[in-house]
Amino acid sequence: MKFIFTIVTFIIGLMLAIQFQSTQEPVIRDTRDIRELRRELQAEQERRQQLNSEINKAQALLLQYERSVENREEDLIDVLTQQVEELRIDAGLEQLSGEGLIITIDSLYHDQFFGQSKRSPPSEVMRYLVNELNIYGAEEIAVGNERIISTSAFRDVNEITYLNNRRLPPLPLQVKVLSDKYESLHNHMVVSASLEYLEIRGFSLSVEMVDEVEIPAYDQTRRVRYMEEVKEG
Repeated sequence: MKFIFTIVTFIIGLMLAIQFQSTQEPVIRDTRDIRELRRELQAEQERRQQLNSEINKAQALLLQYERSVENREEDLIDVLTQQVEELRIDAGLEQLSGEGLIITIDSLYHDQFFGQSKRSPPSEVMRYLVNELNIYGAEEIAVGNERIISTSAFRDVNEITYLNNRRLPPLPLQVKVLSDKYESLHNHMVVSASLEYLEIRGFSLSVEMVDEVEIPAYDQTRRVRYMEEVKEG
């Protein structure tokens, strides 16, 4: 009887342990709907297309290097100079112009009635706006006269918004955007969440399509960190 009682108790304890383990680690299921899956698939396809474009660009550059080495040294210098110019453009160190948008941010209310100062929008509002512009196809962006590059950041200092460690100009504030899909970008921005977000904070946003917009170059010294020169051998 003691042996049977021990076996029954062991089985019951084992079943309780298994049940407790199953409740502690629930099965995680994918709850995304078909629309979310399609958006993720589209994002991955666009990323793949971008990577293929970068690979083709790198292969074309490698072919130019090989041909220039085979021909003469002057051709190699021309290819390197062209590559340096392209890198300067990618880094935002050159002034650009072309078709795009001019977005004007102004106060939604009159100061004499609401007592609001002509303050610049908070940093989180500007980050939200720039993120939406990048999502919808913006190529280059400048806020006021400040070019946005990969290391640019909006910061709040004593309730004053800074970009590239410089204070944003007073309202009305212009955001210049360069894009080859400026019509599509315009259609997205006139109904974007940024418009509502700015209105909640007391700002208005107007979007204008232009045939020629100038994006200033980044005029500060770029500090390179976490990179070291590779020595031969």
